Amino acid sequence: MDRRLIFNFTTLGCKVNQYESEAIAQYLTKDGWSAARSGENADLFIVNTCAVTQKASMQSRQAVRKAIRSNPNACIVVTGCYAEVEPDEIKKINGVHYIIGHADKHRIPEIIIDGKEKDSPTPEFYPLTILHDIKQEHKFQPILVMGASWSRTRPLLKIQDGCNNFCTYCIVPYARGRSRSMHPEKVLGSIKLLKRSGYREVVLSGIDLGRYGLDLVSPTTLSDLLKQINFLQPIDRVRLSSIEPNEITDDIIKIVVDSDIFCHHFHIPLQSGDNLILKRMHRPYSSSLFEKLIMKIHKLIPDAAIGVDVLIGFPGETEKAFENTYSLIENLPVTYLHVFPFSGRKGTPANSYPDKVPSQVIKDRCLKMREIGNNKKVKFYKNLIGKKVELLIEGTRSRSTGHLKGITSNYVPVFVRGKDNLKNCIVQARIDKLCGNGAVFGRIL
Repeated sequence: MDRRLIFNFTTLGCKVNQYESEAIAQYLTKDGWSAARSGENADLFIVNTCAVTQKASMQSRQAVRKAIRSNPNACIVVTGCYAEVEPDEIKKINGVHYIIGHADKHRIPEIIIDGKEKDSPTPEFYPLTILHDIKQEHKFQPILVMGASWSRTRPLLKIQDGCNNFCTYCIVPYARGRSRSMHPEKVLGSIKLLKRSGYREVVLSGIDLGRYGLDLVSPTTLSDLLKQINFLQPIDRVRLSSIEPNEITDDIIKIVVDSDIFCHHFHIPLQSGDNLILKRMHRPYSSSLFEKLIMKIHKLIPDAAIGVDVLIGFPGETEKAFENTYSLIENLPVTYLHVFPFSGRKGTPANSYPDKVPSQVIKDRCLKMREIGNNKKVKFYKNLIGKKVELLIEGTRSRSTGHLKGITSNYVPVFVRGKDNLKNCIVQARIDKLCGNGAVFGRIL
């Protein structure tokens, strides 16, 4: 390369997208590219899109247009779920050079580097669309963030991709294909590499993490993998990302109970507490199963943080159906909520369902649900005051207070005073107080 080539990213959507962007950035860096500094124009701009809702699709289009405006001389690559399900809409945006689907996402550095080394296509051939039928993808494509390249203290590790559930509101199975898993040996090897690079915690992630291993030639399960990790203890802390309620087995709970390395933190999507709505959503469990699961986790791991996803305003959600969801959450020891308003998504069955809920009703219900979520989080935090916790110190200092920020096993951010060399260290601390803005403060012991 005659000069320094610069790349930049915009990443929308889920943690898996974040992971994949980080991995692609690493491969580009390895091949001599440099990440753009603040205000610096890029030679290559990758927009990693989301399509989980119509709003996400709109935001993806906006991100593509913004990238083109702010980087007029850049090669613009659009990838991710929106690129997979709506390539024709992206083609209408003047200035896009490549549209690359999930099956070839891991090849983006190779495609771009080859393009830079060879004669570029003439403008009339843009955008070049590289899309293969994602339904035919049956093998997990490794796209690994290796060594000390992670920009975060607690790196993600994608060990599963795709989804077989086909919930009636969700585009993800159409965008990412069927469930595919990383081989257990590669999972363990990747965690060991992260540990050797100085990391203390890894977050195991996937699109449908609970189905991990079922697709492999020699089928295994998530609980089997967790047992291997617990036996080898290749890193100090392991956190699990979201798992469906019907996929959290007694084995998984017992592993977390008995282990010193698995974080006391579960994130479990409920979506609705009304059984009729759950059925219309094609969710394979009942509200009573969810209730029993939460109570079991709370009984066995009283300090566990339990996060819950709730989808408000699904077609046919009557006031009674909403109250069923609200009262279920109100009476359960959950820690925090992620509340999403229903947004019809073209290509999904629910988009054509009758009995749409008015937008203002959805907003009002979301507000009510978020209020109870905030109250539960405050109550959970207050119960920690005076208690001893273990913190992983995460990164830069708070600009407003000068404190370091650490994260507990049960997913509570805690601000403490300490020296700069504590970053990425695990320390013992005591929780002192909860401020009015919800910030938790403690002191290192």
